[in-house]
Amino acid sequence: MYSMRVKSVMEAKKRLVAPPETTVAKAAKLMAKKNVGAVMVVKGKHLVGIFTERDVVFRVVAAGLDPAGTTIGEVMTADPVTVDPNEIFGRALLAMHDGGFRHVPVVDKGEPVGIVSSR
Repeated sequence: MYSMRVKSVMEAKKRLVAPPETTVAKAAKLMAKKNVGAVMVVKGKHLVGIFTERDVVFRVVAAGLDPAGTTIGEVMTADPVTVDPNEIFGRALLAMHDGGFRHVPVVDKGEPVGIVSSR
């Protein structure tokens, strides 16, 4: 399994993208509707960040910010670690382990094509 290509295990159907101007409240509703834990933040077609369920808890709620008035661009992780769809899956797992995160965007020529999640 670890030697399989990322494109064969990524969750393309769960790919959720939104621009940085999206409010946290709207992003959370989109995440709940698609049953996903992360939004890939894009400008045009290019990935600029990632916003996760942990960001909602730690960077918004715990910080006392208003989800309806805060944008995901304000609280996202900018320039996240990514993997290429042709890399081996073990590389994605290693990136998650080393970085202490649960989601890795799969990017092809700067454009998000899917996501790999630890669950």
